[in-house]
Amino acid sequence: MDEFIIDETQIKVGSSEYIWLWIAIEPKDKEILSITISKERNMFVAERFLSNLLKGYGKHSVSTDGGTWYPMACRFLKLRHHLHSLFEKSIIERTMQYVKDRAECFDDYFPCRKKNCKLKHVMQWMNLFAAHYNKEISS
Repeated sequence: MDEFIIDETQIKVGSSEYIWLWIAIEPKDKEILSITISKERNMFVAERFLSNLLKGYGKHSVSTDGGTWYPMACRFLKLRHHLHSLFEKSIIERTMQYVKDRAECFDDYFPCRKKNCKLKHVMQWMNLFAAHYNKEISS
């Protein structure tokens, strides 16, 4: 593995809450390396996401879409950062849309009805989905 391809997108949870879905993908096998959610999108969340990714996979360069939070997070973690190539962009965008569609379907059937929910059930669903997705693409 030479690099991590990273992106984030906003998804709706429950009747009115929007959260950020963060995904890191390995470009060769297109495996989801890490997935998380957050209520904010900023350099601190990006740094925490990348830091957790480094713990599991070691240091690699990072390819992103140019969000202003990524270069600062990469600089803090001493990672090489570059913008997506067209190929990398197509991989991450297809995967993000696939995951986003499945997450929204999950929310349609199992909507969150708690006030001030910590979204633990959403993260559990995302982890289960990522494991299933990785198993399917490796078969």
